Amino acid sequence: MKPRAEVEIEVRYAETDQMGIVHHANYLVWFEVARTRLCAEGGIPYPQIEALGYFLIITQAQQDYRLAAHYGDSIRVSCWLDWVASRNLQFGYQVHRGEQLLASGHTRHLWVRRESRRPCSLPETLRETFLKLADQTRLQNRDIESQT
Repeated sequence: MKPRAEVEIEVRYAETDQMGIVHHANYLVWFEVARTRLCAEGGIPYPQIEALGYFLIITQAQQDYRLAAHYGDSIRVSCWLDWVASRNLQFGYQVHRGEQLLASGHTRHLWVRRESRRPCSLPETLRETFLKLADQTRLQNRDIESQT
């Protein structure tokens, strides 16, 4: 089973619209909070990735909504690593209020060298950690060429 990270978030007033419903852009922020937690719990905090000279840039984000989150709700955001390829990887997410699934989604990322801002392969020093988080023994053949 793939490792998961979970974060509890209390919906703040600033995250809602005039109807008290969470604006869709906030789900991406919550996804990032959970993704950052997953990396840290997996042994590779984001600042360490950047210190090694790499960025993980988002190339795709998808969100599917089922039920609205509201001001004051206590929600749980979970994240896991769907798959890892040589240059790309994809994280999956779910947002729950209690047992109710409110939203799900994924973000796809591309490895980029910090100095040149050019795409690169998964750094060898990070390979084992990310394969473990994805519950994979080897890289998958899913690389998607960057449009940048």
